Amino acid sequence: MGKNWVHVALAAVSRFVIDLRVGPRTKELAVQLVASVALCAPSAESRPPLFLVDDHLPYPSAILEVYGKVQHGRRRGGRGRRKHPRLKPPDELLAGVVKKVRDATGNLLGVKTRRLFGSKKALVKRIQQLGIGETINTAHVERLNGTMRCQQARITRRTRTISRRTRYLQWSLWLWRDLYNWTRLHASLPQQTPAMAQGLADHLWNVGDYVRYPVHVSDLIQAIWADDRQIAATSALEHQNHLKTVPTS
Repeated sequence: MGKNWVHVALAAVSRFVIDLRVGPRTKELAVQLVASVALCAPSAESRPPLFLVDDHLPYPSAILEVYGKVQHGRRRGGRGRRKHPRLKPPDELLAGVVKKVRDATGNLLGVKTRRLFGSKKALVKRIQQLGIGETINTAHVERLNGTMRCQQARITRRTRTISRRTRYLQWSLWLWRDLYNWTRLHASLPQQTPAMAQGLADHLWNVGDYVRYPVHVSDLIQAIWADDRQIAATSALEHQNHLKTVPTS
């Protein structure tokens, strides 16, 4: 895909693909991916979801953009305006990073892991509680990438079926995501699709069910969803700056 990459947000426990986005590896796209996770996370959940990511540089700041809280610098002498506000991760936010170490020719030499937010002990404990491994890993996303390459000819290696337009690949991957979530039993789930494991469906859908499902919504609902996404992608620091009143004469 040249300068474009396929970015994936996956709910590892249910194997539900939350979002697939095609584009360059930029902070803006990373923020949109994290915002998709924030919009899909249960509103009743008291703590942010666990994040397990690769060493893509924009991910730490993207997670802070969506989940960070505003922290002000200390006042000098205890008086005056608070200085240098910045974003800090909430205490309950847990995130780990997996880094692949390669040689000059691209061969994999090993894998290193580190904590990003939260303590490593808390990270490992949460991972084991969720049943998605024994330590920091991105195995489920790597497995999904393999499945995607097997089932999507557009992103197989050394293929003649490449997408010459990014939007065509994006549309194709969105269709594949829906069929993967709703119409295919997952081998690691007990006779369930990811949508069933996520509690979004009570039976196995076939392609006909997916085609007949009323997926189109009104312009008003689309506008509301766009506003919700913009709010999720706007950091608490930017939101605070917008709330400041502008002096008028």
